[in-house]
Amino acid sequence: MANNIRIKRLNNTYMEELSRILMEEVKDQKAKEAIITGVDVTNDLSYAKVYFTIYNRENKKEVLEALNTAEGFIRRCLADRIEIRNTPELRFIYDESEEYGKHIDEIIENLNK
Repeated sequence: MANNIRIKRLNNTYMEELSRILMEEVKDQKAKEAIITGVDVTNDLSYAKVYFTIYNRENKKEVLEALNTAEGFIRRCLADRIEIRNTPELRFIYDESEEYGKHIDEIIENLNK
């Protein structure tokens, strides 16, 4: 139970710091388009799934490539900001929950007509 609380705190801390790193440190404008929506760290703290979304969905592939290219730099910045023995490897994943929610809203709206 205590471990789950620690993981949740780390998820929130990583999410905040990753957002700051993208705004302040990263120079690639494509990577700066990403909006971090969540982080899910594994129990052994070796990997972190970083969920992101963007305003212009047409650039999804380019933004993902830019984030993957900058992963090493972002990870080093994260290690400098958060004191933890091992900084997890970052896996960037496009968060499709907003699109899914809009799709469900459209279905419900069509059913009501």
